Amino acid sequence: MRGIRQSQFAAPVLRRLFALSLLLLAASSTGCQAVVLLGYLIAGPPSIEPDFEKQTKKSLTEKGKTTLVLCYAPKELKWDNDAVDYEVAKMIALRLRSHQISVMDPDRVHDWLDKHSNWDKPDEVGAAFGVDYVIYVDLAKYSLFEEHSHDLYRGRAEMIVSVVEMTGKKNKKKKHGSTIYSKSITSRYPDSTPASANEYPYETFKKLYLSRLSDQIGWLFFEHYAGDDVPYRALL
Repeated sequence: MRGIRQSQFAAPVLRRLFALSLLLLAASSTGCQAVVLLGYLIAGPPSIEPDFEKQTKKSLTEKGKTTLVLCYAPKELKWDNDAVDYEVAKMIALRLRSHQISVMDPDRVHDWLDKHSNWDKPDEVGAAFGVDYVIYVDLAKYSLFEEHSHDLYRGRAEMIVSVVEMTGKKNKKKKHGSTIYSKSITSRYPDSTPASANEYPYETFKKLYLSRLSDQIGWLFFEHYAGDDVPYRALL
């Protein structure tokens, strides 16, 4: 089986390769071009501002703010992926937490949802936990297989990612929320060619795809760098 590298390890390596390639280019360049290349080399690859911060002028990393991640999947998606809502929410929560965003424990949220299956709106869940923001992932499509195939893996998903800001008094029962951000997301992994089911165990590929999906959604909320998506173009 080919080696598998997770994105958090692959991205820094690719940044170093990026810097090395710039060094080689700078060495062979002259004038303004060399100055520009050296500037990239010193500062590293350009960072990309989170779309959420750009659109709302708010940040989930603000001190004292807590975020809850909630995912909804319709029944037809859960026939083949019965825990997809929990798995997606948990992976996103862990990804955000690794980038200095205070996130409500996804297992606590899952337990609450099990006991309150009649919840209707994201702000109901946010009010129950007294958080400041709810990231609501509304899954429309989700599959781990290439279309019309059971022998080839390709993670595919379509969803709307919204952020509900909780406002009002700290009393949980009085808190309410309003949607301040919404983004349609289409996900596909690997981008180049699908992976053979003979080469990767199902659970291994699922973890790889959830990692890709959590990064893609996480990039809406935390800074990332040009080239961070390169590891996801193909299975390594």
